Amino acid sequence: MDKKIVFLDIDGTLISGLTAPSERTVEAVRSARAKGHKILLCTGRNMPIIGRDILDVGFDGVIASAGSHVEVEGRVLFDSVLAEEIIQECLSVFHAQGMYCRIETAEGIYTDPQMEALLKAVKPDRSNSELIRMQKEIEAGIPIHSYQEYPRQGAYKICFTSRDMASIEKTKAYLEDRFVYAVHSYGNSTACFNGEIIPRGIDKGRGMELVCRYYDAGLQDTIAFGDSMNDLEMMQAAGISVAMGNACQTLKDMADTVCEEVWKDGIYHEFCRLGLI
Repeated sequence: MDKKIVFLDIDGTLISGLTAPSERTVEAVRSARAKGHKILLCTGRNMPIIGRDILDVGFDGVIASAGSHVEVEGRVLFDSVLAEEIIQECLSVFHAQGMYCRIETAEGIYTDPQMEALLKAVKPDRSNSELIRMQKEIEAGIPIHSYQEYPRQGAYKICFTSRDMASIEKTKAYLEDRFVYAVHSYGNSTACFNGEIIPRGIDKGRGMELVCRYYDAGLQDTIAFGDSMNDLEMMQAAGISVAMGNACQTLKDMADTVCEEVWKDGIYHEFCRLGLI
């Protein structure tokens, strides 16, 4: 296949913080599509918070909620919501260890009230784009609902925050057989550890397989750009994996190449090097 299928994470890859995509990044995406390449978002975000400023750049599809929702050219290929009894079980396990949770559904986001206070009080490692995004959402006033408003009809994903790693480790005895833990980067000293649980067998890499099947292409025809631990399966599945210059060290170590940081238009420069534009 001469044309490539390119998968782009959003936070820390396509954009920095909650800023709009840079002019060069928008140029790269649109020029590559004009040459016949397929460009898709591949994000941990749920659909309601992707935002028009991102979607209006123009993409051929979206893998959202870390693989739980996949759509291509307006057609939904996969949609998997965790049953409410599983959500409640996970919440009970996390809460028992004093951890705070964020529930992401098709309608919106619901969090424990203590999470906002914790997020406001910490300074994240620069490579922790997920924690930075959650902080920016609070600053920007993006609607995030209290857990008390959660409709209890299942959800795509649960994110967590903890004041120590030991608490996170204790929960694995109950959940790790069914979920992969993506714990995001943290500095040498921090008051907040954050991550998410991803159902085993449902991740960004599996979403990529569905997209390839739709286009009658192979994974060898794919290129993936990412920066954080929920991009790991996507990077492992891709024909070519590209870690951002601001990515966590784990991804940099396993990627085929490392491009410039997101704030230095890494996507644009790597698209040029790869001959996509």
